Amino acid sequence: MDFKGVFRRLMQGARAFRTRIVLRVAFLSVTLWLLFYIIANGTYHLAVPIVVGFVLLYQLYALVHYVERANRDLARFLNAIRYADFSQTYVTGGLGSSFDELKTAFNEVLDAFRQARAEKEEQARYLQTVVQHIGVGLIVFDNAGEVSLINNAATRLLGVPRLGHIADLNRVNPILTTTLQNLGPGGRDLVSLEEIRLALHASVFQIGDRKHTLVALHDIGPDLDEKEMEAWQNLIRVLTHEVMNSITPIASLAATADGMLKADALDAETTEDIHTAVSTIQRRSEGLLHFVEAYRDLTRVPAPSFEIVPVAGLFARVEQLMRSQFAESAVELHTEVNPPSLELTADPEQVEQILINLLSNAREATAGRAGARVDLTAHLAHDKVVVEVADNGPGIVEEALDKVFIPFFTTKPDGSGIGLSLCRQIMRLHRGSISARSEPGVRTVFALRF
Repeated sequence: MDFKGVFRRLMQGARAFRTRIVLRVAFLSVTLWLLFYIIANGTYHLAVPIVVGFVLLYQLYALVHYVERANRDLARFLNAIRYADFSQTYVTGGLGSSFDELKTAFNEVLDAFRQARAEKEEQARYLQTVVQHIGVGLIVFDNAGEVSLINNAATRLLGVPRLGHIADLNRVNPILTTTLQNLGPGGRDLVSLEEIRLALHASVFQIGDRKHTLVALHDIGPDLDEKEMEAWQNLIRVLTHEVMNSITPIASLAATADGMLKADALDAETTEDIHTAVSTIQRRSEGLLHFVEAYRDLTRVPAPSFEIVPVAGLFARVEQLMRSQFAESAVELHTEVNPPSLELTADPEQVEQILINLLSNAREATAGRAGARVDLTAHLAHDKVVVEVADNGPGIVEEALDKVFIPFFTTKPDGSGIGLSLCRQIMRLHRGSISARSEPGVRTVFALRF
C-alpha cells in the first residue's frame, strides 16, 4: 500500500478537523456575544436570553465532546501504532464528515501497517525456511552465549536436537565450545570431532545494543579425503616413476654383471664391462639416495620465525645474490615495490629461499632468448601483500600448469621436482598461497600472497 498517499489522507483529515474546530469556536463566540448584547440591551423578553444561554451551553458541550472524542480516537490510534496492535478499527459517522475523513485515514494507516507486517512475516518465514534447508550449518549467538538460531544442518552436524546456550556444546566437544567463543569477526578455524572435520567461518553483526556472532559450519571431511586421495595418487605416481627409472637399469646391469662373473674365464674386456656396470649401478644408486634425501627434506621444513620484513630490503638482498647469475645468462632482472614502504610479516630467510628458487627457474627458462627479462614486483591487493615473479620465457603448457607444485614433478631434464613443492610448503606455513599462470610464448607469472 502507498504509505505516502495514506498519510496524505491523514493530514487532510487533520486539517479538516482543525477547520471544524475553528468553525465551532467561531459559532460559540458569536452566541456568547449575542447573549451579552441581549443582557446589556435589556429590551428583550426574559425567555430570549435563557434560550440563547442554553444554546451557548449546548455548543460548549458539543465542542468539548467533539474534542474529547477526537482525542480518545487519536490516543487509541497512536497506542495501536506504538504497540503494533493493528486490529483496531474506526467506525465513521456521528461526528461530521471531517471527522469521518480522519477516521477513514486512521483505518487506511492501520490497514497499511497490517499489510506491511503480513509481508514482513512472510519474508521472515521464507528466510527461516531457506536457513533451515540449506546444507551449511548456521549458529547465531550473542556475547552471553545465548543461541538465537541454529538450523537443521547444524543440529545434524553437531548431533544435538536443540541448543539454548553455546556452553551446552561442551558435551559434544569442549574444544568446539572454546573455538566458537573465541572466533572474532571474519575468524576461521578447523575443529575435528569424532567422525567429522568442521570448518568454521564467523561474522559479527549488531542488533540494538547486542552483538551477535554468526558461525557457518561445513563438514570438509569428504572434500579433504578426496583431495588427500588425489594427492597420494599423484605422489605415488611420481615416486613410482622416479624409483622405476633408477631400479630398472640397476637390476638389468646387476643381472648382466652376475652372468659375466659366472663365466669360466674373465678376460680384460669382460672385466672392463663388469667395472662399467658396477660404476653405473653405483651412480644410479647415489641418484636414488639423493632423490630420497630430497623427499625427506620436503617433509622437514622448519616452522617460520616471523618478523616484520621491509619488502624493498628483501628484494635488494635477493637481487645482490642473483646478480652474477643473471649477468652470465644475459637476462635482465627488474624489481619494483609499490608502495616503496611495503612490509610483510614473514620469515625472511624462508621467503628469500622461495624467491631465489623462483628467480632461478625464471632465469633458466629465459636464458638464450632475445630480450630475456624477469620482473620481481610487490604490491597490495585486497589488503594482502602480493609478490610476483614474471618472465617472458616459453611458458608452461596448461596440462603441466596444474602439476608444477606436485612433489617430484618437473619439466626440466635435470630437475628434481622439489623446488616448487618446497615453495608451496613454506607458503602454507606462512598461511599464504602460491599460484602460477602462464601464456605460453608470452608470459609466465608465479604469485605469492601473504
